[in-house]
Amino acid sequence: MLDPRTRARLADTGAAVSEQVPLSDFTTLRLGGPARYLVECRSTSSLIEVVRLLDAQRVPVLLLAGGSNLVIGDGGFDGVVVRIATTGVDLREDHVRVDAGAEWDGVVAATVESGLGGLECLSGIPGSAGATPVQNVGAYGVEVGSVLRGVRLLDRRTGQDSWVGPEALGLGYRTSVLKHTDTAVVLEVELELRGDGTSAPLAYRELAVALGAEEGERRPASEVREHVLALRRSKGMVLDSADHDTWSAGSFFTNPVIPDDRLPGVLAAIAARLGEDVRIPRFPADGGTKLSAGWLIERAGFGKGFPAADAPARLSTKHTLALTNRGRASTADLVALARTVRDGVEDAFGVRLHPEPVTVDCVI
Repeated sequence: MLDPRTRARLADTGAAVSEQVPLSDFTTLRLGGPARYLVECRSTSSLIEVVRLLDAQRVPVLLLAGGSNLVIGDGGFDGVVVRIATTGVDLREDHVRVDAGAEWDGVVAATVESGLGGLECLSGIPGSAGATPVQNVGAYGVEVGSVLRGVRLLDRRTGQDSWVGPEALGLGYRTSVLKHTDTAVVLEVELELRGDGTSAPLAYRELAVALGAEEGERRPASEVREHVLALRRSKGMVLDSADHDTWSAGSFFTNPVIPDDRLPGVLAAIAARLGEDVRIPRFPADGGTKLSAGWLIERAGFGKGFPAADAPARLSTKHTLALTNRGRASTADLVALARTVRDGVEDAFGVRLHPEPVTVDCVI
């Protein structure tokens, strides 16, 4: 697939080329078969040249950075995995510009340590900065879209790179026009910050309670970051190689948004199973009402640690929304668990959950 001349041209960009590299080494699930080739790009210029070269030769390409939102099949990827290993972070008084490959929580930490606010609620989220606008990453009442100034994209159809504003990205709940498409590569991200070091207004009740604050209040960004990390650790959502509850892709299913015309039937199905007096967590959302996927999973009979202590893939023992590799799982094991949970929730309540991670050579 890569002839000697092409390999030499890739090396000339400054990229490192390897063969038959286990992709499990690059995903937070620690799952995935081998890449036929792995090309690691440590500069944005190298990344642009590599992608342009491979696209011109019509070589199958998989872009990989933090690997925190990726489920790769056991057969691996029979093409070229381009690993985005750029790490630049440029802090200014009211914004930060970061390379796509920069480790996201490191970016958040750097802003807080510099006395800047705005990203603290997004602390502890694994993965790379470049993935955040693709997924419109969010947590504790803040989404990347609310602080995004712009994204530098390489258009793979034309080979041109340019900055675009957030209005061009079709940002929605855990999605954008960049998700589930390979027509563009995120090169850099620019995010707005608060120069006074205070947080975004607290918009998530659990966090406000932990801080002893009122919703809508601002607190020092460093204080909010500390409490966000503590809450995430309690749910197994901060990476720890010794804790298999963190061998996951984070929240595996998105919270379902039920259209208004379907909501009465869904609520009736929940009441029929759980009783008329059950309190159902629900929130206004674009297109309808958002329900809690974790709540639905647990009420459908899938508790923490499902299915059993000796299972290779289980729900987290701390948080039912995370599917975890207990150290010896295959991707097939994880996919089987995801299907069991998805189908069980649909059978119980008529609500179909959709996976949040991107899948490669596997189907959930």
